[in-house]
Amino acid sequence: LLVSKDLGKHLLEVEDLLQKHGLLEADISAQTERVQALNAAALKFSELEGYQPCDPQIICNRVNHVQTCLEELEELAAKRRKELEDSRQLWTFFQEMEEAEAWIREKEKILAAKSCGRDLSSVVTLTNKHKTMLGELGNRRALLHQTMKKGEKILAKKSFSSVGIQEKMREVCLRWKKLEEITGLHQQRLEDALNFFQFSAETDDLVAWLQDTYRIVSSDDFGHDDYSSQALLRKHRAVVEEVEKHRAAVLSLRKQLALLAPDHRQGVDVQIRVVEVEQLYGEVAEVAVLRTQWLQDALAVYRMFSEVHACEVWVDEKEQWLEKMEVPEELDEVEVVQHRFESLDQEMNSVMGRILDVNQVVQQLVDGGHPSSDEVRACQDHLNSRWNRVVELVESKKGQLSSVLKIQNFLLEC
Repeated sequence: LLVSKDLGKHLLEVEDLLQKHGLLEADISAQTERVQALNAAALKFSELEGYQPCDPQIICNRVNHVQTCLEELEELAAKRRKELEDSRQLWTFFQEMEEAEAWIREKEKILAAKSCGRDLSSVVTLTNKHKTMLGELGNRRALLHQTMKKGEKILAKKSFSSVGIQEKMREVCLRWKKLEEITGLHQQRLEDALNFFQFSAETDDLVAWLQDTYRIVSSDDFGHDDYSSQALLRKHRAVVEEVEKHRAAVLSLRKQLALLAPDHRQGVDVQIRVVEVEQLYGEVAEVAVLRTQWLQDALAVYRMFSEVHACEVWVDEKEQWLEKMEVPEELDEVEVVQHRFESLDQEMNSVMGRILDVNQVVQQLVDGGHPSSDEVRACQDHLNSRWNRVVELVESKKGQLSSVLKIQNFLLEC
């Protein structure tokens, strides 16, 4: 049993042989105690004095022979245990290598069947799963490294043929290297897809913002008075600032596109998309500038109307006073009226300055092609005509006062 060359053909068989060998070792251990007891008893016969039933030398030789046979048996048992343990180490190595190969084949199939996703959400999910697999890959790499060390130790002992061990190690190493290459390529594809879908999502967000902003800046609401136009202009200026802030994002689209993988950046759709965003931004910026001008023009119109109203209120008041005013005959009363006309001249100078400002604003609006040019011009003409009417009344009343003063002075001289 101990000189058998059967060391097992696989791990389970070696384990079975080791169990049987353990039973045999236990039997040898039990027999060793028996042999030692028998030898001790036999040696007593060699030490007898007087009558000796057997030659002491024969007894000693026999005891030594049995002891030698027992020691040889123990040596054979130790040797076979070592051989069986070496065999178990060998088949454990092959089994671990086969498990590694099976794991590699499984991951190769998974990677071959994996896609890179159809949208940002699916790519993120696949990326997270791939990170989990990378963790498994790291753990399996450590296990494979330990198994390779076991193979190197087996080769160092030279107990078995090195051909099969070296071939298996080389084969698994090549498959492992290939798996890492495939894993790296898949990771790169996932990163490329993630960059592409992130770029697409950011572009879509930018387009949505530009479309909403275009609806805002193309509004035909310019307010209905001075206050509402000012409020709209303040809001519009905030929108213009946001449009300017997004300029950098639009300009960077082509740089981002250039950083995408060739398969993604060379697509016609994505290139058209970038051009559309640039064109849309240009339209938004252009319309925003126009709306700024339109709001400023509307504000100028409402302020002009407000100023015209204020001037016309003054004109109404003075026109009524002048039409009702009777030139007095008495010198004292004439002087009072004359003082009032002197104050009126100062007021008229001030109002004239405001009317000139109104005329200037109107001319600017008309020259700028304001859509309300006709209405503005009519308002200007109406104000100017009423002003001229007041001027005529003032001149008429002043003429009457001058005539009365001349008569009074003549009478005084007389």
